Amino acid sequence: MKKLLAFGLAVALATPASAQLKPYTDYTVSDTVSNVSTIKVKENMVEDYLQGIRQTWVASSAASKRLGHIKDYHVYVSDLPNGGEFNVMLVTTFANTSDLAPNKARYEAFMREWGTANEAPTRSTTTTVYPNLRDITGEYLMREVTFMPSK
Repeated sequence: MKKLLAFGLAVALATPASAQLKPYTDYTVSDTVSNVSTIKVKENMVEDYLQGIRQTWVASSAASKRLGHIKDYHVYVSDLPNGGEFNVMLVTTFANTSDLAPNKARYEAFMREWGTANEAPTRSTTTTVYPNLRDITGEYLMREVTFMPSK
């Protein structure tokens, strides 16, 4: 009898709950969308990579933010640089998915802000320096989930 009870308890605990969450009832998903790039920077090269992206990715992201094309941007670095498949994350947050779509007016405004003077050095760095420092391990479009209070 004890074995049967123990078996029944084990089965009950191992069985997933049958209730499923419902969007807009149990949780909402933000309109805001973040583009997350995961980067594996080679050993002892994180500082060099950060120096490079400060002049390329960070500078161009700052220009996009000033223009209102993006909401925000962030750089995250792992405290354990050799602990996994990536050690740097670059995150760009957009107000909504439509801000990701190609747009000639936004492109032209960005090029006026960023300037052609930055275009050539950035291209040179991204095509000749970065391949020696890092590998891009993933790219994701992420939305925040907010749970409704439990009933």
